[in-house]
Amino acid sequence: MSQNFPPLEAAELPADAIEVGRIADAWGIKGWFRVLPYSATPEALFSSKRWYLQPAEKGAKTFTGTVRLAVKEAKEHSDSVVATAHDVLDRNAAEALKGARIFVPRSSFPTADTDEYYWVDLLGLSVVNREGLALGVVRDLMHTGPQTVLVIAYEQDGKTLERMVPFVSAYVDKVDLAGRCITVDWQPDY
Repeated sequence: MSQNFPPLEAAELPADAIEVGRIADAWGIKGWFRVLPYSATPEALFSSKRWYLQPAEKGAKTFTGTVRLAVKEAKEHSDSVVATAHDVLDRNAAEALKGARIFVPRSSFPTADTDEYYWVDLLGLSVVNREGLALGVVRDLMHTGPQTVLVIAYEQDGKTLERMVPFVSAYVDKVDLAGRCITVDWQPDY
């Protein structure tokens, strides 16, 4: 560890941990740091006061394993998020966090409104059409500007292919998170 690295507590990554962003760089001189969230609406960063950090996948590593960061405050600033933590007291300590991957427990995410879903909760769900025909499994989601699109992986002739279905009420009849299934008005030959 760097001598400027803040004294953070080693921790186990929670079983329900989701990677939500990374630390970009120090921000100011009082230990604040800039965060690049992976979501356009980073409520998960604001709702959790305990972030779990892992070292950057590339570049300098100032720590190893997983550490817990006790967040004092996180807020939106321009096109990113800035935050400060209890053990990060100056710019040098904040710079030591550069590149760190940020995880928060899924259980600390704010409750989604009716008919709103976190992308992470949709990944891996089976997709069937109104006739009960299996269309595949949600592999990814893609934001196209005006809407989100489900990227659905399916097997055909020994190959993994994908189909895309707009995630809008005109095509999505039901999302059953408990049953791990999405019902859509879509045909396999669309």
